Amino acid sequence: MNNKIVWCGIYLSVLVWSVINPADMFTWWLEAAPALVAIPLLFFTHKRFPLTSLVYFLVLVHCCVLFVGAHYTYAEVPLFDTIANWMGSERNNYDKLGHFAQGFIPAMLAREIMLRNKAVKPGAWCAFIVTCFVLAFSAFYELIEWWVAVATGEGAEAFLGTQGYVWDTQSDMLMALIGAIVALLLLSRVQDKQIAELKLTS
Repeated sequence: MNNKIVWCGIYLSVLVWSVINPADMFTWWLEAAPALVAIPLLFFTHKRFPLTSLVYFLVLVHCCVLFVGAHYTYAEVPLFDTIANWMGSERNNYDKLGHFAQGFIPAMLAREIMLRNKAVKPGAWCAFIVTCFVLAFSAFYELIEWWVAVATGEGAEAFLGTQGYVWDTQSDMLMALIGAIVALLLLSRVQDKQIAELKLTS
């Protein structure tokens, strides 16, 4: 319970910081929307279907990533401008971190929901299906970005964050795929242990 209070405090603090004088309010709503939906959804479902502390923490991290990108726009996060200068690059790659997170965190969420509902068993097939889900989710998000761009014209340029890179869409999906694979390799055993502990206490 203490962890949840701390995490809610972090979420609200970053949210308030993010929405104060963002680079562009329209872009802020577009970028922050998933985070604004995720936490209330988890709050209202936590009694009926509580998740592991690992997934709750990862969702919090993802929300913070989204709020930072929403505040500055993904192409103008100052730290990643500095990193680009160090590397002799003109491109701000914060969006690649965002898409890595878009694979890393949903992979753990999808895996937990599938395992808890006995849709799959732990193992290679579970990892394969989760990876396919994440890649499909990433592709669908790219379609959403395209639809927003068509509907709003130049107003969506900051939301797309392509920065003139012709392979931006494909590299975004690749980063999500890498994120999912890394998450499955690093955290599957930790998640299995927490799921087992959750079953014992339920």
